[in-house]
Amino acid sequence: MPEENRPPEPSILPFASLSDPCYVNAMVHFYRGELGRIMIWRQRLDVTTTWAITSTTTIIGAAFTFKDLPHIIFFFNLALVWIMLWIEARRYRFYDAFRGRVRMLESHFLVPMVSRNPMLLDGEWRKLVCEDLIMPSFKITKLEAIGRRLKRNYGFIFGIIMLAWTMKILTHSPVPIHSLREFYQALAVRELPAWFACIVYVGTILAITVLTFYAAARTSSEEVSEFGSTNSSLWRI
Repeated sequence: MPEENRPPEPSILPFASLSDPCYVNAMVHFYRGELGRIMIWRQRLDVTTTWAITSTTTIIGAAFTFKDLPHIIFFFNLALVWIMLWIEARRYRFYDAFRGRVRMLESHFLVPMVSRNPMLLDGEWRKLVCEDLIMPSFKITKLEAIGRRLKRNYGFIFGIIMLAWTMKILTHSPVPIHSLREFYQALAVRELPAWFACIVYVGTILAITVLTFYAAARTSSEEVSEFGSTNSSLWRI
């Protein structure tokens, strides 16, 4: 076929124009759908956090109400919270994956719409969104998800548990505790040796600290930047 008679190759630029009502309407509905999806996963995160807080407050209340209750009840408390953290980290990975789509739409579709500058639509963001729709993938690792939830919520929960555990040993010990050696000996409960309780006690603190610093050291973006971390203006509302 002669070159002058060949039909023009299809281009996505006219269809992707902000003046195309079909394209804009489809993208708006797509954005609303993805936004509703991440809100559902956001609510699921709140549920597991609520379970962790409720179980912690219940166990702490029982531990200080009944003096004869051994401090190993906090083993059960730690196990419950670790399970909740594991479940919430898995849910957070789903939340973060869908949030990535929403942020892509906000950055490359809504920003040009608000600024009325179609040139900001340039780039391969459509290709990236389409690939993620065809083959969805997580954007962060399991370990990073655990670290983020520790940094946001669970670090404080674990801190309260460890503080309550320490106070339980100090206040309800059958003998007064005046040294670190006596505190170590007070960790023993019936058939439970002191060294095992010490491993759980120290290991929990180390694990929380390492995972929290690991999450803080990662350069991947989270939900919202801290004030002063960017050069953007801070709104005064």
